[in-house]
Amino acid sequence: MTLRVNGDRLRQDLADLAGIGALESGGIGRTAFSPADARAREWYWSRCVAAGLDLRLDGLGNMVAQAPHPADLPPVWTGSHIDTVPHGGAFDGALGTVAALECVRRLAETGVPLRRPVCSVVFSDEEGNYGHLLGSRGLSHGYTADQIAALTGREGDRLVDALAGWTWADGSPTRTRIPAGSVHAFVELHIEQGPKLEAAGVDIGVVTSIVGLGGAVVEFAGRADHAGTTPMSLRSDALLAASAFLIELPEVAAAVGPDSVVTCGLIQVEPGGANVVPALAAVTLDFRDPDPARLVMLERGIAGVARRIADATGVSVTWRPDEPIAPMPLAEPVRDVIRHSASELGLSHVDLPSGAGHDSQNMAHLAPTGMIFIPSKDGRSHSPAEYTDFADVERGANVLLSTVLTLATS
Repeated sequence: MTLRVNGDRLRQDLADLAGIGALESGGIGRTAFSPADARAREWYWSRCVAAGLDLRLDGLGNMVAQAPHPADLPPVWTGSHIDTVPHGGAFDGALGTVAALECVRRLAETGVPLRRPVCSVVFSDEEGNYGHLLGSRGLSHGYTADQIAALTGREGDRLVDALAGWTWADGSPTRTRIPAGSVHAFVELHIEQGPKLEAAGVDIGVVTSIVGLGGAVVEFAGRADHAGTTPMSLRSDALLAASAFLIELPEVAAAVGPDSVVTCGLIQVEPGGANVVPALAAVTLDFRDPDPARLVMLERGIAGVARRIADATGVSVTWRPDEPIAPMPLAEPVRDVIRHSASELGLSHVDLPSGAGHDSQNMAHLAPTGMIFIPSKDGRSHSPAEYTDFADVERGANVLLSTVLTLATS
């Protein structure tokens, strides 16, 4: 008989987690290292204790839980994240977190013989408040002290200050890297965050690759002047320059490729008065492409437009790029196990790439990695409208359980 997750428990866990950081205006505010993030971690720890699991932390707050296991073999890891974007939804990351915990609990309570341990993982700051895929990058690549000191959040606060008072971390944030091969395999369950599975009427997406991620802060610097007495022809308006720059970005993306995207969701203006000509406009960019060469072309194109706009508008510009995260193909052997698990459960499946970034692309540097997608209602995500029917949640969790069981017994 095929082992299945406890659907009632899974549903309750997902609902409980959704209540932590819930906002009266709708959505969830559980930004990394916020009080709501701390409450979610406290909840997760309590669920681990109730299940008899051991929980360990690293210096960035990555959490790894497992049942005691005598086998001295590299473990199978599965998990996701519990932080959200501002006003985010209840499924992005949370689904993979609670489903992974449920898989570890089911394997422990049923006593299924395993060759190797199975661990449930929660990664810190996947959503990039301080840095793209912060926690998993700490595991796969590590950070120097200078890199940690340079990381700041959306509100301008420093990561080192957030960590200084953070209970849910243990050790130095510069000593989180683990060696390749120390994990046998990694699998992440996630909502698709797009419309393809729902439109096709397919139960399970087997992810073939994960998009490359780039980012930058582009600072246009002009001159502050009186809004009433300074003629338009004599102004050096940083915000007007930034606006002209942003208007051209869709054309830059279209010129690179059909899968190229550029987004600006954050603008800082100084001095910040309605009656003052802006002296500084800093725009924070997110740009992506599944092809590494096109990702480089996209970055060069964006930077070139910024310089051209600055010259044309009489302001200066500073280009401050993030370290890019390369596109990552996922392991075919793990994908085969996912396909087989879905078929054994009588579920339809299709191969598809991920246009969103995930911790899996960092884990793929450490171990063979796979991702399981389930449908998103209307393709919505990163908003309060994010929703997935629980029947799809349970189907995805059962595919995850079957997949990690196969990997842990092989």
